[in-house]
Amino acid sequence: MDEPTPDNRCPIAPGVALPESALRFTFSRSGGPGGQNVNKLSTKATLTVQIEDLGQAIPLWTLKRLLIHAGSRLAGDGDRIIITDSSSRSQQANKQACLAKLRMMVVEAMNRPKRRRATKPSRASIQRRLDAKRHRSRRLSERRDPSDN
Repeated sequence: MDEPTPDNRCPIAPGVALPESALRFTFSRSGGPGGQNVNKLSTKATLTVQIEDLGQAIPLWTLKRLLIHAGSRLAGDGDRIIITDSSSRSQQANKQACLAKLRMMVVEAMNRPKRRRATKPSRASIQRRLDAKRHRSRRLSERRDPSDN
């Protein structure tokens, strides 16, 4: 799934691929541990994807769910998604991590939640509940002091 398809398209989710030109990567210096490596190399990867490019690759209902779940990753007027990663010292590993985060977001948006169907409790479960209440009531009433009446 990490290898681009022959026509320069990057697979994002099952049945979804974006052109390489739609994925814009920038690199900057990343903070945290790493010694001089942090000061010398630009390993932090930032992936920017335009919403209209995504809209051409995925169904409208998926795009709507993706925008809801994107949250703080939406930038500008909600016209692009920005994903960053600096977990590795390797620029390539951080680039792959950004793509993995995008894939996870799109796959999550493609999974429609099951609709909840309202159900009634069964007659037997209602009877069990009432029996348990009666049992608890009897137990508590037996604990009471008879002079409290």
